[in-house]
Amino acid sequence: MRWCGATDGFLALIDQTLLPVEFCEIECHDVAAVWEAIKMLRVRGAPAIGIAAAYGVCIGLQDVAQDGDEVFFAKLDEVSDYLAGSRPTAVNLFWALDRMRACGQSLRGELPSEQILERLLQEAQAIHAEDRAMCHAIGRHGADLLRDGQGVLTHCNAGGLATAEYGTALSVFFTAQDLGKQLHIYVDETRPLLQGARLTAWELSQRGIDATLICDSMAAQVMREGRVQAVITGADRIAANGDTANKIGTYSIAVLARAHQIPFFVAAPTNTFDLSLESGDGIPIEERRPEEITHGFGRQTAPDQVAVYNPAFDVTPAEYIDAIITERGVIKPVTPAAVASMVAGDHSG
Repeated sequence: MRWCGATDGFLALIDQTLLPVEFCEIECHDVAAVWEAIKMLRVRGAPAIGIAAAYGVCIGLQDVAQDGDEVFFAKLDEVSDYLAGSRPTAVNLFWALDRMRACGQSLRGELPSEQILERLLQEAQAIHAEDRAMCHAIGRHGADLLRDGQGVLTHCNAGGLATAEYGTALSVFFTAQDLGKQLHIYVDETRPLLQGARLTAWELSQRGIDATLICDSMAAQVMREGRVQAVITGADRIAANGDTANKIGTYSIAVLARAHQIPFFVAAPTNTFDLSLESGDGIPIEERRPEEITHGFGRQTAPDQVAVYNPAFDVTPAEYIDAIITERGVIKPVTPAAVASMVAGDHSG
């Protein structure tokens, strides 16, 4: 995604719902368009959601930039609360909105609202740039964990489409490629919305990385046949003890990896950690529309009136995670103390 123009500009982003058949950018000129893009998965992936929301704050304040502090800051709260209601699980959304709100409040009474909006746009752009740098750092740390010639399985999409550039899990593959390592990536389709098939397979093909697409239910067989030597996924929220929420199906993959003695890695920036939550039991799990299962991509595949349970995420317990790859280094073993130390930046040991 990219910001176009100055404070009166707009957010342009790839409509991921149309990939891989059609590459199309949409323009968000009002905050409702940003909310809809996040809600409907036109933009998705925890870091990308946070970046989009930060720009959405700027868009939402454009029409009150000259109305004085009281109106401006009331609108800042209103817009932030509105965007926070788009999706509940990805902690980067709330992290970015809190950062934007804090930035604005820190300047209240010091600058006119027009200049505060300029500073808020700079803050959103900083969030964007920082994520790009974090993704590259995650890739450098993660590539060291993989050997040339390995088969690696990934689930959902944690690439450039989900972040500012290289991604998190896919950054490890891209960086390994930059270093001359040849990997073969097994890509879960990721039911029911097929983010693996539509997005990850597309990104890997764009980079010329060998990839094989499989149904989610084939992962166990692929592991049993010895085709996979590591698993790497992204994350939408990580609790203080290392329990990790990611796209539905991730927990199953982690259990299968443990059963086959295959290391399971999570790649995520430190702003994906939510240390206010002691464990994954406190992570809110988004439940999406039944039609995503009963009428996948517009075609009915289930009987009328059937009951549907459609959680968008699951939580993988820390005990199944061999390491968490962050921009600051690798958390291994995954323990509350190790998590706290890494997030605090105290990882000299």
